[in-house]
Amino acid sequence: MSVRNTSQRYGSVAMAFHWAIALLIIANVVLGLWLGEFMERGDPLKFSVAQWHKSIGLTVLVLSVLRVVWRLMNPHPAPPWTSPLMRNLSLASHYAFYFLIVAIPITGYVMASASPLGNGTEYFGLFTWPNLPFFNGMTREQLHPIHETWEDVHVILAWSAIVLLPIHIGAALYHHFNLRDDVFRRMLPGTKVP
Repeated sequence: MSVRNTSQRYGSVAMAFHWAIALLIIANVVLGLWLGEFMERGDPLKFSVAQWHKSIGLTVLVLSVLRVVWRLMNPHPAPPWTSPLMRNLSLASHYAFYFLIVAIPITGYVMASASPLGNGTEYFGLFTWPNLPFFNGMTREQLHPIHETWEDVHVILAWSAIVLLPIHIGAALYHHFNLRDDVFRRMLPGTKVP
């Protein structure tokens, strides 16, 4: 398998980015829902789960930026669309995903940096990832509305990804099982594309 993309399929680097980011996003959706919907305020696990969520989010941000750079340097295989509607839906969903995989972690990072608690991110317990410096010196009262605003944006974008994710998976499976084309296999390691 080629490292770079070819006209028939994605290369190993694009596949590694795709599947690593996909798994990390799914893990972070689970952690984010657990944090936001199911954990009580005083739960002793809440701080640890939040640190894992933030660490995964920062990892997704770094990998996503690298993926976008790699994507700009490696044209993707030509899509097999015959319908302009299918082509436009595909492009719209892919652009939305590229936007979300960068914007969600950025909004989370801004939100965490503006937290009135002032905690940095303990990046998988290895080191402290610092908060953004432009919030230094602000009082808790000044930080609170900024934090709340960015939290709202983060949650809206996260729910957008939660809605888009099953559509993306469903479209890949539709191509594979109904249309019987190579769209899904082009991103799947170890498969042959004629």
